[in-house]
Amino acid sequence: MGFLPITPEEMKKLGWDAPDFVFVSGDAYVDHPSFGPAIISRVLESRGYRVAMLPQPDWRDDASIRIFGRPKLGFLVSSGNMDSMVNHYTVAKKRRSFDAYTPGGATGRRPDRATTVYCNLIRRSYRDIPIIIGGIEASLRRMAHYDYWSDSLRRSVLLDSQADLLVYGMGEYAIAEIADALASGIPAEEITYIDGTVYRARSLENVYDYELLPSFEGLKADRREYAHSFYTQYQNTDPFTARRLVEPYGEREFVVQNPPAKPLTTEQMDEIYALPYMRAYHPSYEVAGGVPAITEIKFSLTSCRGCFGACNFCALTFHQGRIVQVRSHDSLVREAELLTHDPDFKGYIHDVGGPTANFRHPACRKQLEKGACRERQCLFPKPCPNLDADHSDYLRLLRRLRAIPGVKKVFVRSGIRFDYVLAGQNDAFIRELCEHHVSGQLKLAPEHVSDVVLRAMGKPSNSVYRRFLEKYERVNQRLEKKQYVEPYLMSSHPGSGLAEAIELAEYLQETHGSPEQVQDFYPTPSTISTCMYYTGLDPRTMEPVYVARNPHEKAMQRALIQFRDPKNYALVTEALRKAGREDLIGYGPHCLVRPRTKRADTATARTAQRSAAHPVRQKTAPAPQKRNKKPASGRPAPRPAYEKSLKHPRKRDGE
Repeated sequence: MGFLPITPEEMKKLGWDAPDFVFVSGDAYVDHPSFGPAIISRVLESRGYRVAMLPQPDWRDDASIRIFGRPKLGFLVSSGNMDSMVNHYTVAKKRRSFDAYTPGGATGRRPDRATTVYCNLIRRSYRDIPIIIGGIEASLRRMAHYDYWSDSLRRSVLLDSQADLLVYGMGEYAIAEIADALASGIPAEEITYIDGTVYRARSLENVYDYELLPSFEGLKADRREYAHSFYTQYQNTDPFTARRLVEPYGEREFVVQNPPAKPLTTEQMDEIYALPYMRAYHPSYEVAGGVPAITEIKFSLTSCRGCFGACNFCALTFHQGRIVQVRSHDSLVREAELLTHDPDFKGYIHDVGGPTANFRHPACRKQLEKGACRERQCLFPKPCPNLDADHSDYLRLLRRLRAIPGVKKVFVRSGIRFDYVLAGQNDAFIRELCEHHVSGQLKLAPEHVSDVVLRAMGKPSNSVYRRFLEKYERVNQRLEKKQYVEPYLMSSHPGSGLAEAIELAEYLQETHGSPEQVQDFYPTPSTISTCMYYTGLDPRTMEPVYVARNPHEKAMQRALIQFRDPKNYALVTEALRKAGREDLIGYGPHCLVRPRTKRADTATARTAQRSAAHPVRQKTAPAPQKRNKKPASGRPAPRPAYEKSLKHPRKRDGE
């Protein structure tokens, strides 16, 4: 076995006259199970289909799409592992200078709205060939959606792309069914019966058992109507209870969403991850320095899919769903043993997890029979009484992995749900986690400390986070380890005004936290939080939600979280005065910044310029105390586990 062909020459060496499918992707070709195109292409190959890969074609040249000729069955199109707009632009809508999914990290190798552009490119050359779109961009734009970059409501990407079918979610078995249907001679427009797909219809004569959503024209006219429609879609993301949804566009065009595909069994998951991946990028990229994205996942293991955490700013509910699917221990051990034979493996497995590392089974026993609850969350606002917060399976898995010859350490870096840990019956998991699986820092995502904002986020209250920190500190003290928490924080999420941002800044002052980088809320398609941002309403309750849209206010909220940075002084003081919190400008222990004269401001600016070239400790903010240092009173300073500064901004789902 080897790589699938990416050039006509490689295809000819395999003895093919033509491929069955050409897979067009916005990413470079990386044959690793952490990359969607690799999984889909290998699944098709395992069923006897010939798949040629066409990574990052030149969308400005029609000939680039024709290098393999006309495929026998059709084109498959994906923007890649990220939405192309998130890949290209920061939350401030500035062009990014690095693309981890392109050889050498180069930018400009894919177009904006890649799925649509690639499909239109294909249609110009092959007007009648079947086109099937999938991946994160297509999945989250499958119905009418708010588009942050154009600040407008856009149609389903199925219509704009002129594709025949859209596969949403993970798609392995949907694409296999589609391939079999095409191979048997069924026209693409008649493949309307497969779960996990979206298709176009000219009438509803042959569509049954559906729920009619408001028309696209009605959604554009009334944002309240959009909030209602979005929440209807959210309530129909479960494969066991979801209804078929129909969204009208005018009087003679309809987008029909079939119910989601059923969750994969453990045996099916094992089969997919056992396919013959090369676990590397195509060798032709070596001259450019390789594909940077493989670095983080090369020595990591995917143990699960799906997430019942259901954070409102996360698109996982719409993409992977709330029902957790897992691989067997044997499957993961076999993959770990493969890692030990890699010449670059140094003995460290970087991660064993998924969307949430410590989810290793469905939230409760009934989910695999009746589905996830439509009107209730598993963890928010409090853990459901039916929640099965048992970590024993995950612990057994970690023990087996760290016992493999050649494995020195197994880390858990994909993040854990601390409220789920606290819901457990004992401290066995957190004790073993601290003893064996933390590399000095444990990644957690409290996101904020204001309960007003946390409710809008669908996150547990701040008191839950504080309880976890206290427990984490106690366990590490018993183990005689100095380990810290690395918190992910978010500014400007719907529900957060200046008062809530100041509350977070006060908490960081209290705990000596000093985050170096903060994630601004990014309104990506198909999340409850993005619906809040667009409509100003919480679609769950239809109550108004405060939304910070003004760039200057967003800059103030971000600066408050980084109030120790001298360059943020003007924004922080402006925010404090605007909020009537001048009490936090002074010399007291609870003050965020000190009052300064104009002369002092000039001196500080000069100091900041010098520190950029020669970093020194700034006098404008107290340095975090070391753990063994005592205050003037002679007593240890009471505080929870020290929250270490963020070194890298978190990539959220869909980014």
